[in-house]
Amino acid sequence: MTDTKHATIRYTGMRVGIFVACLAVVTGLGHFGLIPAGIGTSNPLWLIALAILISSPISFIVLSRQREAMSEQVGGAVVRTRQRLHANRTMEDDVDDAARATVPAQSGAASTDAHAADADADAASDGSDTGASTGSTATDSTATDSAATGKRN
Repeated sequence: MTDTKHATIRYTGMRVGIFVACLAVVTGLGHFGLIPAGIGTSNPLWLIALAILISSPISFIVLSRQREAMSEQVGGAVVRTRQRLHANRTMEDDVDDAARATVPAQSGAASTDAHAADADADAASDGSDTGASTGSTATDSTATDSAATGKRN
């Protein structure tokens, strides 16, 4: 096949060139009266439509190799774009998965620390109550109770 570097530009340019050549031929034939020039003021539209009708099959036959090269170029670009999108999606997924893997470990440690702090607080409050009821002096008990309620003697 042909080089696919500028295949789209080459194909489009050749297609426009064939159309312009057909338009020039049709306009010349219309000018010399060899084809009908149209009805009333429809002359330019008639000639353009006739040039499109003639240039389309010519382009289809003559430009088949250039059309194939353009197809390869466009298809390659689509494949590369899909690969880049897939790579970006998996990269984001990998980062997200790594972040999610570290979050439960951190929150698990935080919840374990919170449970330990609650257990320490429970033990401290149990110890003060048991200390007051196990024979400590009344002043210790009163001081502990007033500290717990926030009142002073």
